Amino acid sequence: MEEDILTTLKILIIGESGVGKSSLLLRFTDDTFDPEQAATIVYDVTRRETFTKLDNWLNELETYCTRNDLVKMLVGNKIDKENHELDRAEGLKFARKHSMLFIEASAKTRDGVQCAFEELVEKIIQTPGLWQNENHGRGVQLTDEDAGGGTCGGYCSLV
Repeated sequence: MEEDILTTLKILIIGESGVGKSSLLLRFTDDTFDPEQAATIVYDVTRRETFTKLDNWLNELETYCTRNDLVKMLVGNKIDKENHELDRAEGLKFARKHSMLFIEASAKTRDGVQCAFEELVEKIIQTPGLWQNENHGRGVQLTDEDAGGGTCGGYCSLV
């Protein structure tokens, strides 16, 4: 029986200040939500300016990234709020244009958060050059339980 191999995946969460990047991460890792979470330097569906600046963030990523086989996911956060300035179709169109995964989520209510990280990791696993050990040609070993398809219902769109 082959020995299981553990690997570390690096996930970069970028976007405008206050869109909920830290809240999404804390919800996923600790299952907590702090409404007073400090802002950090994903887009906020209630603030169009965070969406219009996505091109700037993508340019930064392309300028400083040394790889061209990155898995990118666009997350529209704060879907729990009522005053949306963007609809799902706009996010999906942007994601398709830039060959990204797309999901809408709410760190506050948990909607879509687990799915976002699961789908992202699954797509990374499907891109062997991102995780294979170059010296041994081996990488993450999955059990049959881990290898299932997406289970995120209506939140996630693979584009």
